[in-house]
Amino acid sequence: MFTSVLMIEKALTSADVEFVTTLHGDEAVAFHVLLQPRGDQADRLLRAIDDVAMGEIDEATHEGRTPEGDAAAGQGERALEVSLLALRGSGGTAEGRLIEDHPLDALKSLVDEVKADEVIVLTDPHYVEEFFHRDWASRARHKVGVPVLKLFSHSKA
Repeated sequence: MFTSVLMIEKALTSADVEFVTTLHGDEAVAFHVLLQPRGDQADRLLRAIDDVAMGEIDEATHEGRTPEGDAAAGQGERALEVSLLALRGSGGTAEGRLIEDHPLDALKSLVDEVKADEVIVLTDPHYVEEFFHRDWASRARHKVGVPVLKLFSHSKA
């Protein structure tokens, strides 16, 4: 069985699930999902700049309303459960956990623990971080020792 670690920041859409579950054709895939809610990632300024870069000016002005801390964890738990149910519903196996601190350390630990074959980072675009190669996928490529695939989510944050 092929083992993928999937890093996300919000609930997977049906299009996201179809995309990641069909990447390997008919080969069975076990997914290990790590989710860090958007509000617990970069600071508000970086999130607002990303919103402006995507032409979502209204979203940028509302970044202060993005849940952080315990509120983000509650939303993250629900998003994780929805994502796991969707992946299992597609016929695969899936387990997951929230990332509380240091996402790349959590990723490296999980890749080693489950002997992952690959990492899939599925997020909204983060233009500032990507430009400076500080996004999850760019940094993970130097840390995890397995192929890292960067995909963009099929829905807005």
